[in-house]
Amino acid sequence: MPDPFRQILGLRFYTGDFPGLLDRAMAGGLIAVPSAPVLVDLAADPAHREALENSDFAITDSGFMVLLWAAMKREWLPRFSGLRFLRGLLQRPEFRRPGAAFWVMPSAEDARSNCAWLRQDGIPTGPADCYVAPMYPAGRLDDDALLARLESARPPFVVLCLAGGVQERLGHYLKTRLSYRPTLICTGAAIAFLSGRQATIPVWADRLFLGWLLRTLNAPGRFIPRYWKSLRLVPLLWRYGANPVAR
Repeated sequence: MPDPFRQILGLRFYTGDFPGLLDRAMAGGLIAVPSAPVLVDLAADPAHREALENSDFAITDSGFMVLLWAAMKREWLPRFSGLRFLRGLLQRPEFRRPGAAFWVMPSAEDARSNCAWLRQDGIPTGPADCYVAPMYPAGRLDDDALLARLESARPPFVVLCLAGGVQERLGHYLKTRLSYRPTLICTGAAIAFLSGRQATIPVWADRLFLGWLLRTLNAPGRFIPRYWKSLRLVPLLWRYGANPVAR
């Protein structure tokens, strides 16, 4: 049976089929979903690099990375966006049970809108299933209040809906501190695409790697600098390929 993983920039990316990805998500561990700007920060942020390198695996959310890998290595990898991944998880019966999923949200407004959408989708989500994250500092982080909530409730799935670069560090902290092994899922804004808090990304646009364009058209001042930063992935991937980014 072929190995369903590829090393890219020192990270273990899942490259099997989509049903296999969802099955692996049921087994626990930290699942990273790094965009191109998040991958670029491997070179400059030791805490961020530590978190990503110690994830159980990453998924190929970055269409730009997939295209660069194809051009440089002559190997086409399957691309699984965080949005597609979350949509798939939302259909799993294990995920839809009351109390199965715990959501870490970036703001009270996001929590209200996203939890309301989840309830409309048939997933019971109330205040006990949600936590509004504080503003975390740079570097390694901790959150004793969140840790206590999770230890008390012990949900099998914890969905981190925070910005890239933050959610991975929080996921790493939780993975190393929790006394049990939930699935820690770093899908960032994916829930906001479904609830309407951010730009709607149709399935066809996601499949054609156009989510970045719709986000940019919706909020150019926010996303043009972010995606311009992604160009730094070209020399980074050319230099390191499968190898870890130098410390």
